[in-house]
Amino acid sequence: MTKQALLIGLGRFGMSLARSLAERGVEVLAVDASAKRVEEAADVVSEAAVFDATDEDELSRAQPAARDLCICAIGDESHEASILCTALLRQLGAPRVVSRANSKLHARILHMVGAHEVVNPLEDFGERFADAFVYERLKGELPLGDDLVVAEVEAKTEFVGKTLAELRLPGKYGVTVVATRSLKGSGVRLPSGTQIIEDKDVLVVVSKREALGKLASD
Repeated sequence: MTKQALLIGLGRFGMSLARSLAERGVEVLAVDASAKRVEEAADVVSEAAVFDATDEDELSRAQPAARDLCICAIGDESHEASILCTALLRQLGAPRVVSRANSKLHARILHMVGAHEVVNPLEDFGERFADAFVYERLKGELPLGDDLVVAEVEAKTEFVGKTLAELRLPGKYGVTVVATRSLKGSGVRLPSGTQIIEDKDVLVVVSKREALGKLASD
């Protein structure tokens, strides 16, 4: 069954998200108060509409309760609008509301008015960029909840030639290996205790952010 999403706010973040969802087969209703932005999105999404998402009557006609996902991606132009929109989505029965925040205070308020999840694109990018700069072995990471990340980390030199069981990574580093792949191009493999780590192997791990630095550092 095709998933349906209501996306409100078509700035750079909102447009990028609308495009990504549509490319994955999600039916997206994209909304913005700007006719120009809606026109740009119309070629990308299933449906696009111009209206004020802080108006309860207009927002109710978008049937947020019938959508699998409702996203309030209103950006810097109005914190008040993003908070009001988030609250209205919950009041109108939206089963899952994800809202964009621009600061920690903004995020706390969005949680208070009912957002199931809050994202801060700029802050998330800053953390990923800083980690990638400091830890050369870190090949990529993705936030997973409030304090967990999924990350790709090139294996340390001292790991080469040892099995995953011998390395005891959960106890020593606080990480769980969920897959491995090779920078030499041998594909992704599910881990096993007897798997021997080879040169240029990349470990796909789940861990708390603070544990990541220890694994990714030389």
